[in-house]
Amino acid sequence: LFTPQIIRVQSPDGVKRITATKRETVATFLKKVAKEFGFRNNGFSVYTNRNRTGEITASQNKSLNLLKIKHGDMLFLYPSSPAGSSSETMDTSVSQSLRPVGAPQVVEDEIDQYLIKQDGKIYRNRDQQLCRHGPLGKCVHCVPLEPFDEDYLNHLEPPVKHMSFHAYIRKLTGGADKGKFVALENISCKIKSGCEGHPPWPEGICTKCQPSAITLNRQKYRHVDNIMFENHTIADRFLDFWRKTGNQHLGYLYGRYTEHKDIPLGIRAEVAAIYEPPQIGTQNSLEILDDPKAEVVDEIAAKLGLRKVGWIFTDLVSEDTRKGTVRYSRNKDTYYLSAEECITAGHFQNQQPNICRLSPDGHFGSKFVTVVATGGPDNQVHFEGYQVSNQCMALVRDECLLPCRDAPELGYAKESSSEQYVPDVFYKDIDKFGNEITQLARPLPVEYLIIDITTTFPKDPVYTFSISQNPFPIENRDVLGETQDFHSLATYLSQNTSSIFLDVISDFHLLLFLVTNEVMPLRDSISLLLEAVRTKNEELAQTWKKSEQWATIEQLCSTVGVQISGLQEYGAVGGSAHAASAAVWACQHCTFMNQPGTDHCEMCSLPRT
Repeated sequence: LFTPQIIRVQSPDGVKRITATKRETVATFLKKVAKEFGFRNNGFSVYTNRNRTGEITASQNKSLNLLKIKHGDMLFLYPSSPAGSSSETMDTSVSQSLRPVGAPQVVEDEIDQYLIKQDGKIYRNRDQQLCRHGPLGKCVHCVPLEPFDEDYLNHLEPPVKHMSFHAYIRKLTGGADKGKFVALENISCKIKSGCEGHPPWPEGICTKCQPSAITLNRQKYRHVDNIMFENHTIADRFLDFWRKTGNQHLGYLYGRYTEHKDIPLGIRAEVAAIYEPPQIGTQNSLEILDDPKAEVVDEIAAKLGLRKVGWIFTDLVSEDTRKGTVRYSRNKDTYYLSAEECITAGHFQNQQPNICRLSPDGHFGSKFVTVVATGGPDNQVHFEGYQVSNQCMALVRDECLLPCRDAPELGYAKESSSEQYVPDVFYKDIDKFGNEITQLARPLPVEYLIIDITTTFPKDPVYTFSISQNPFPIENRDVLGETQDFHSLATYLSQNTSSIFLDVISDFHLLLFLVTNEVMPLRDSISLLLEAVRTKNEELAQTWKKSEQWATIEQLCSTVGVQISGLQEYGAVGGSAHAASAAVWACQHCTFMNQPGTDHCEMCSLPRT
């Protein structure tokens, strides 16, 4: 009875062996467990079964022998967790404690936190022909598959070439060690600093500080598995610029990340709005200009529950204006993304890193997507989604990749110079004899860097923002004569006379104008309205419209000469008279915005009418 015996205790941190005797009481044994794992006495629970049954408590004044716990038995320890997470099990979730040594404490995106807790396994029904067991049994023909099962993904319709990122993590953490030693390392193409054994580059370099050569491989996983526009109106309004000018156009996609249920542990980027930054577009080029409003747009989007999830650009050439067809130019015989577009996508993805607890840097890859509006095989406008690989992101971040002037489908890995050391970049190809050969990436087919993503529209449209027959103008479209000013706001209000104020004000571009206009920006006083739009709360919207800010906006609209039917319907109940007298006013003759309290225009000196 006093012979020492070893009891194994499994926890999310691994298995530890506790020495005990048969006559040892449960309370004494649990104190040893707490000391070994570093827990307080009440910070954990121990069970005899993996499914959290057969709990062993200190109140049981019994010995281990009476509980039939003998030498070599396995017990299961679960740390005390907050309410709502009791469904998490060691088999289906990767513990937060499995971070690599030295990894920073990070807070992952909500969708990542949600998918970590999911089972993710692919459950199959009993096969009537192959299964020879009873209804409660399982065999190789009906046992659940892991989410990274390549054979299953290849037999989907259409086949899935890339597993989801969380399925890839399950593959890494699915071994006996539960991913305890998994670390997702970001690629670096730069010389490591701090090497003192030799002069700095270009006078010296050694194997300790020299970055490793890179062999490009097609990435087996992707961070986003589907892109979905909430409705066709979002895309149609974006395409209107090309339809009216023939020039290419660019925009940033704002939306949210949700679960994509068609792929195990998949992630979908849902697009709710498109913001069009300042730019110069021609029929075959695009130049993005500095945007002084970029931070404000991100701030307003965050208060609306949205974030920047990607970018979109057009590559459209009209083929037959009578039929409304466009040229099919991007295909397997040309290219899907040019090298310059891959570099731009890599730049954007580096600006929007994916927070990841398994990376020593706290981030790995990116969820930022690229969408191209271009001609399809049927000569109609198609939306194609892409990302570039993590290897491409590293090459772009460290300025190692260049486009080719005369071949858009080819990139070029820079050569080392006295200013910069560039590691050798290779890719594998098949020669004319069918042998696999390794080629230096000078030049480089960009198809090694691209990951394609399906882009869809839902059967049942979703509307984060209201849709109007006469929508508010989109920002930065002055070249079309579509400007955002109080005249266009007054026109919009006069044409949208819905009795529900929230429907009128729920327009992404209108909200941005209210915040960023130079006459009366509402950046500090619009939070309540943004919360009303985010939660679709008409009462909150009604509360905000009774404020002096809306009364002043209303007065500014009335000074531009547009008759707004039912204006008082949107106006404030109280305080509007004071706001009107204290508001700036526009001259009817020269449209100059004058300060309140003046009777004559400061520009043309004519009296106020």
